[in-house]
Amino acid sequence: MLDIRAIREDPDRLRASQRARGESPDVVDDLLAADEARRGALAEFERLRAEQKNLSKEIAQASGDDKQALLDKAKELAAEVKSAEAAADEAQARLDELAMVPSNIVIDGVPAGGEDDYVVFREVGDRPQLDQVRDHLDLGESLGAIDSARGAKVSGSRFYFLTGPGAQLELGLLNLAMNTAIEAGFVPMITPTLVRPEVMSGTGFLGAHADEVYRLERDDLYLVGTSEVSLAGYHSDEIVDVSAGPLRYAGWSACYRREAGSHGKDTRGIIRVHQFHKVEMFSYCSVEESEAEHERLLAWEEQMLAAVELPYRVIDVAAGDLGSSAARKFDCEAWLPSQSRWMEVTSTSNCTTFQARRLGVRERTERGTRPVATLNGTLATTRWIVAILENHQRADGTVAVPTALRPYLGGRELLEPRSREV
Repeated sequence: MLDIRAIREDPDRLRASQRARGESPDVVDDLLAADEARRGALAEFERLRAEQKNLSKEIAQASGDDKQALLDKAKELAAEVKSAEAAADEAQARLDELAMVPSNIVIDGVPAGGEDDYVVFREVGDRPQLDQVRDHLDLGESLGAIDSARGAKVSGSRFYFLTGPGAQLELGLLNLAMNTAIEAGFVPMITPTLVRPEVMSGTGFLGAHADEVYRLERDDLYLVGTSEVSLAGYHSDEIVDVSAGPLRYAGWSACYRREAGSHGKDTRGIIRVHQFHKVEMFSYCSVEESEAEHERLLAWEEQMLAAVELPYRVIDVAAGDLGSSAARKFDCEAWLPSQSRWMEVTSTSNCTTFQARRLGVRERTERGTRPVATLNGTLATTRWIVAILENHQRADGTVAVPTALRPYLGGRELLEPRSREV
């Protein structure tokens, strides 16, 4: 949700943002018309209410026939007030409905365009030079780390078991991520994975990508695709204190996504799956500090990628690929040797006040209260196992364990092919 006053004062800024995203700018005119109608209806209601109050004073001082005439007038006026109030409420509801339509206003400097119009900031690390490349599923099966066949047997396509060293790798990654977050001052959180509709809607996930969200109709609850949703709702309808700096939380949760619209894409292995685990950073801060906080979240993501020794690049995502709530997004993509391409492994978004305005998260200032900014960023997730297996594979079929993860795997330096079938 956007600030209607800001749109009224500078409608061209939202129009430019909509065009940069490849979305229609016509919603701006619709919003302005609805805002004008609301203000007109409210002014008429207030005028009639003032007239009603004055009439009540006259009635108190009148007597006889004059008083009866005033009482008759008051009855007619009460009906007009009731009608005007209903019209004002209807106009407000229409404005509120339209205000949920536009995506967040992109920050200046965000590249215009779609999925392929990103800008590469930097590339870090050396891509492995491999004579023969095995993909992560081939490696995972030989190591006894991934069992997608039994995952499909139990739950269907895009499900899997992480077994033995695969389970240890995931737990190691998530624990390393949580420890990294705690050292950076984040509050560790184990978050709910089922949320109410108003929370899911408040974060912007029930817009264009609503078909990717699992819903439990009987309970009217949604399964989250990221703990960002739960953490965004944590302070809903509250006034928070960010005067001393951002409030930072690190959420560990299972995540669920339908992967609607990805038919035929990365169907092999565990790149695009319906269930995975993730540690997500979430920050509440003042609007003025949000861009600096965004850079800090990115730095922590890069710290994690360096810790597990992955070659990666950082991109500035184009406006049309941001998602409705993000005003700017940076992705980190790890190198995927088996496909000779980059694969997204982290994403960090500055949502400015878009989510907080919808969820009622505010800070107190000298001039009253105002929405805070919210930001999020992935610190580790199941998909990282794909990049770790492929980038650290060796010609003899073993996979080197990154130094930072060895304590979580009992000190093992190598993952070796299993010697027997399970």
